[in-house]
Amino acid sequence: MAYLTNYKYYNNDGVAPQNANWGSYQYVPLKDIVNNFMLMYADDDSTIGKVKRYTVLFHAKRGIQEITYDALRNVKVLEFCISECDNLKMVLPSDYVNYVRISVEKDGILFPLHENPSINYASEYLRDNNCEFLFDIDGEVLEAENSQLDINRLNGLPQSQFLAEGSRYGQWGWNIDGEWFFRYGIGGAFYGLDTSKANINDSFRIDKKSGVINFSSGVKDECIVIEYVSDGMENGDDESVSINKLAESYLYAYIKASILENRISAQEYVIRRANKDKMAKLRNAKIRLSNLHAGRLLMPLRGRDKWIK
Repeated sequence: MAYLTNYKYYNNDGVAPQNANWGSYQYVPLKDIVNNFMLMYADDDSTIGKVKRYTVLFHAKRGIQEITYDALRNVKVLEFCISECDNLKMVLPSDYVNYVRISVEKDGILFPLHENPSINYASEYLRDNNCEFLFDIDGEVLEAENSQLDINRLNGLPQSQFLAEGSRYGQWGWNIDGEWFFRYGIGGAFYGLDTSKANINDSFRIDKKSGVINFSSGVKDECIVIEYVSDGMENGDDESVSINKLAESYLYAYIKASILENRISAQEYVIRRANKDKMAKLRNAKIRLSNLHAGRLLMPLRGRDKWIK
């Protein structure tokens, strides 16, 4: 890592963006990881011997991805306001891997949404008056912009429907995402309510193949905040990829073990020893990155003394 003066660290030598180097001392760039490994581990006197630079680069990137999933979990936060033209959909961020929490922001407060697999959305094929499918010039079937299910969801249907006389209960009932429940019995209990889906806040469902999040009708004209984790690859920009210094030793051990596992001439006991060292370094990295100390444990411990009335 290049030496940074205080002026360059705080002001980036007067070049925008000013915050480009803030907090950078915590991390080791991918380029330095590869250079260090080639210098210290990849020679004739080492366990792995000579190795190609592109091989080290490949395993270094895979190691960063693995520890990002397991330990680093650097949460990214993105706000997106749902307008009428969005059709209650939000495109997943370009570096999205998995979500941590999805919320609605109201007056600076985040109200978490729950994932509901019953949210209705579908594709609809276009057909002519003779019920024949319509195709484009490439021979692919044409799809409607919104299916009837999507249109009903956009219009907030079904929210509630009246059960006519002669029905099972002859009273008002609510239909939430296709399931009925009723105010019925002692204490006004909701008969038939699926409590796993009951929530005063709205809900969402992720369509991974299409790369969008579908929301229930209540989030129309609201601002959504998605907290998610990526894979640490910075959208394929190797110059921006880095790893926390607390996990640097693990990454070297991961690269070494991965190279030995793919080498036919490597002896079995050497591979086992390398994997054992890798797992030990991973445990150490997780402990270091967890940042446990007395101050962070104090408040949860105080919660044990709470009286339950």
